[in-house]
Amino acid sequence: MFYLNSNAQQTKASKQVSNFSIELPQLKTPKKIWVYLPKNYNTSTKKYPVIYMHDAQNLFDAKTAAYGEWNIDETLDSINAQVIVIGIEHGGDKRIDELTPFKNAKYGGGKADDYLDFIVKTLKPKVDATFRTKTNAKNTAIFGSSLGGLVSFYAAIKYPEVFGKVGCFSPAFWFNRKEMNDLMTQTKDFKTKVYFLCGDNEGDADVIPDMKNVEHWVNTKRCECKKLNKEVIVKGGQHNEKLWRENFKKAYLWLF
Repeated sequence: MFYLNSNAQQTKASKQVSNFSIELPQLKTPKKIWVYLPKNYNTSTKKYPVIYMHDAQNLFDAKTAAYGEWNIDETLDSINAQVIVIGIEHGGDKRIDELTPFKNAKYGGGKADDYLDFIVKTLKPKVDATFRTKTNAKNTAIFGSSLGGLVSFYAAIKYPEVFGKVGCFSPAFWFNRKEMNDLMTQTKDFKTKVYFLCGDNEGDADVIPDMKNVEHWVNTKRCECKKLNKEVIVKGGQHNEKLWRENFKKAYLWLF
């Protein structure tokens, strides 16, 4: 099912934000999807690029954000951004399952293939049929933080024909370090544009070397002169929404 609702019950989301419900058949659960439309969407006939973002509860509204919101709508409004954002709510206690490509011996998970199959085969076709979108990979990004950063990078490897841009914030590569390294070894080409970001005070000593390892692999797949990836390490940055909120605009402007 597919229902489009206003943001009347939201406390902070801008008037450009709405939501709808859709079934996730791959994991047999409903999903709430948040939609940000650019300010001139209703007075224009143009088509727009799309960013798919995880953990939608934390993107637009302080009321639904457990640890503070990203202020995605206010940030994009402030620069008159010409982009549609599709926020996918995480499944609560199923979040680890949804956002991790491979099972972890301690924490479980490993159902990201089903989650990404939902985005690519169920959600994106609905979005493209409902809104005026630019549908090619060059104009389709996937973006997230922590486990959302992990699954976003994995999505670029699995669906290079769908996602041409990735926002990879504080990526939790540690969760599937060996499996991701094996996957990268088996991957011959990688053309996706990637913005890597983390803080140097995230509480995990591995986050920076893990991120640098992945970026090094990316650089082996194309000439650095093409400038298709960017690495940012924020001094004092911690693993939280404040870091991601304060750096989203720069990432968006670089990716698009």
